[in-house]
Amino acid sequence: MRIDILTIFPEMFSGPFDHSIIKRAREKGLAEIHFHNLRDYSTSKHRNVDDYPFGGGGGMVMMVQPIADCIEKLRNERKYDEIIFLTPDGILFDQPTANRLSLKQNVLLLCGHYKGIDERIREHYISMEISIGNYVLTGGELAAAVVCDSIIRLIPGVLSDETSALSDSFQDHLLSPPVYTRPAEYKGWKVPEVLLSGNEANIKQWKLDLALRRTAERRPELLDGR
Repeated sequence: MRIDILTIFPEMFSGPFDHSIIKRAREKGLAEIHFHNLRDYSTSKHRNVDDYPFGGGGGMVMMVQPIADCIEKLRNERKYDEIIFLTPDGILFDQPTANRLSLKQNVLLLCGHYKGIDERIREHYISMEISIGNYVLTGGELAAAVVCDSIIRLIPGVLSDETSALSDSFQDHLLSPPVYTRPAEYKGWKVPEVLLSGNEANIKQWKLDLALRRTAERRPELLDGR
């Protein structure tokens, strides 16, 4: 998978993308991530990428020209399965969306800033708009990092145990059940006996029951999708 990220702050990605799962995926050649500084595409003397909004109002708007030129250049080099804008008014990102995106070959992520981007970019280039929650961030970089992490970890070969992702929360419209590890008892706190029984059928049923209970208590709306 190749992911191209359009941003005015490429340095923001050096932390999360140089460690853990994403680092492993890049080192294995399973995921390519390329950063494109939109200021490099500005035609102004001071490399401006924003201007005042037509019609007045507070804040600044990202200009159409630098974004359009960058997207055009990249589209001339390859075909993108999705060109995604990270924006508070996009569709709420969820596990099924991450699953679908993990199957793509080429994805472009556009990180917005200020009051947003010129609407003409959304009208003529964007194929998908994603929000990671009902709140506002300073820019789309953190949202892009979240999206990248969630889809890259699903690529076969990235996780040491490829079955691990299949039991994550939300994969079956359920939250994960409680998990335990050694020691079996600590300060009098005991691991449920069923998990130590070796009876796979009983363990499987226990996990399902607890997953259903936890989902009903914490995210009951997920059960509508079952």
